[in-house]
Parts: sequence; structure tokens; C-alpha cells
Amino acid sequence: MLGANPAAADVSALREGDMKKLMLLGEPVAVPEAVLLDAEDGEHALADYKGKWVVLNFWATWCAPCRREMPSLERLQAAMPELAVVPVATGRNAVEGIRRFFDEAGVKALPILRDPQSKLAHAMGVMGLPVTVILNPEGQEVARLIGDADWDSDSAKAVLGALVAGQ
Repeated sequence: MLGANPAAADVSALREGDMKKLMLLGEPVAVPEAVLLDAEDGEHALADYKGKWVVLNFWATWCAPCRREMPSLERLQAAMPELAVVPVATGRNAVEGIRRFFDEAGVKALPILRDPQSKLAHAMGVMGLPVTVILNPEGQEVARLIGDADWDSDSAKAVLGALVAGQ
């Protein structure tokens, strides 16, 4: 798989710790269109992020690994502002519960976005939580990590930096 994509092979060599779980795709995969809701029921699309590398994280308020992971996503966004870190609460997650989760986790800079009927999660084959999908600036999936990870680790930042540089 990685032989067809030399940039992916270079990135693969940087994976350590939690990043060993990151699956790099040989070819980018189209991501379905989806409407995400914010805390005020405003509609947003993944297409809004075209032109940027996106760290798309599927999570839920009841998910214990998500609770451990979310602060590292907040720190990643601060460390790498050229990325868009986009957490999406999938399934039944009340806005008040999301706000409480963010407050308890110390998350202040990430957006509240919801996929209340799990349409995007199902269309992307997300079966458990958390799942993080890396999208290229064209909005295509290039990598996926199932389970929680330390997203502001040196390895994660090196992998993401290499992906951004390889565009």
C-alpha cells in the first residue's frame, strides 16, 4: 500500500507511540457531504474546511477514551494553527452535555459540532469511538486512527507536519 505513495512511506517512518495506530491510505478517499450542527443548530459542512488539512475527530460525551483524548486535540490546535482540528460529537449528545464535557476537559478553542443522527459517522464507516480521520486540503481522507491518541505528542506533530509539507 505505501509503495504506491512515497510521501506516505516517509510519514510512516515517523510514527511512534499512539501514532503507530495511524493507518495511512495508499490513495486519498472521497468523504461524503454532510451537514453538521453547531451549538445553536447552525449548519456547517466539511467543505467549509477545504484548503486546509483537517484533523476530524468523532467522539461522544459518554466516551471515556474521548475524555482523555480531547485535551490533546485542543493542544494540537494551539501548536499547529495551520491545521483545522474539528471534533464532531456523533449520536445523541445534548449541547449542555457537550459544553460540560468541554469545560471539564479544559477545551476552549475547539468548535462544538454535532452529527446528531450519526449520518456522517455511518457514511464514513465509524463503528466505535473515538475515531480520528485526517483530511487533505481537497477534503479527502488520507489517514485514520481508531481509538484515542495523544495528538500533541512529538510523533503526532511530526506525522502531521510531514503530511502538510508533502502536499
